[in-house]
Amino acid sequence: MKRILSGVQATGKLHIGNYLGAMKQWVKWQDKGECIFFIPDLHSLNIRPKPQHLKNETLNNVAWLLACGINPDKSIIYAQSHVSANSELCWILNNYVTMGELNRMTQFKEKSQKRGTTGQLVGLFDYPVLMAADILAYSANIIPVGEDQRQHVELTRDIAERFNNIYGKTFIVPEAAIGDIGSRVMNLADPENKMSKSDNNQNGNVLLFDKPETIKSKIARAVTDSGSTIEASDNKPAITNLLQIYAGFSDRNVKEIEKKYANKGYKEFKTNLADLVADKISELQKKFEKNRKNQEILKKILEKGAQKANIIASKKLVQVKERIGLI
Repeated sequence: MKRILSGVQATGKLHIGNYLGAMKQWVKWQDKGECIFFIPDLHSLNIRPKPQHLKNETLNNVAWLLACGINPDKSIIYAQSHVSANSELCWILNNYVTMGELNRMTQFKEKSQKRGTTGQLVGLFDYPVLMAADILAYSANIIPVGEDQRQHVELTRDIAERFNNIYGKTFIVPEAAIGDIGSRVMNLADPENKMSKSDNNQNGNVLLFDKPETIKSKIARAVTDSGSTIEASDNKPAITNLLQIYAGFSDRNVKEIEKKYANKGYKEFKTNLADLVADKISELQKKFEKNRKNQEILKKILEKGAQKANIIASKKLVQVKERIGLI
């Protein structure tokens, strides 16, 4: 049976890109193999979040996973910091990756440009190696990720193959699974850049916590392209993004939606899209609120998940240590 693994970070506020590109897709993966979904709280430390905020966001994300349809009886849900084998394996894998490879990581370069390279935390630079450890510790075959994470999975593959070539078959070389819809939802105010939890332009992000009127307002103000035709193309990044969002929330393909709005204007299209997104998010929010009220159940889900995850990761760590000569 294939093992599927992915995670959603416990900092910032989740947006519709996280939902369409990740969590909604994860629900479908539950019927295709053994699924492991985790909260990468250690990754979150590279922005030094306030302790209470990190705790709250971790539990929020568990509640969102449940609201989206992740079943803890089918899938393992755990917090990254609850499995120490991940961090120990990360340190070992640091010796099978180069500074040059990490320097080429697009996300590191983008964040360095925004914040300045001087004073960047080592945790941000080393982020891809910890991600590799998260994947390789569980012998995951398939990694459902957004397009922006494809490069990190490719680095994980390189590390696994490098290690295997030196010590013999130890790691499964994983494959990235990029969804057709929602893999890269763009900012509504700036469709050249993806929707991001860390983006300061929150008017272009539709958050899962947004009220219906806020969602409708943001979509109504979303930028559009020149012309009036509602079609996806390289020359129409704004409308293409809105069509992708429509497809993701309606479970219809883009061609169907283009046909529906042939000879219709942007205003009608955006109004219908706003109503659709607001209704869907409202349904999710009701489920989230119900889940979030019982904090003890959320903690028990993490505890149970960590117990299962520790068994898998610890076994792999023992194997790795034996291969490299650690007693």
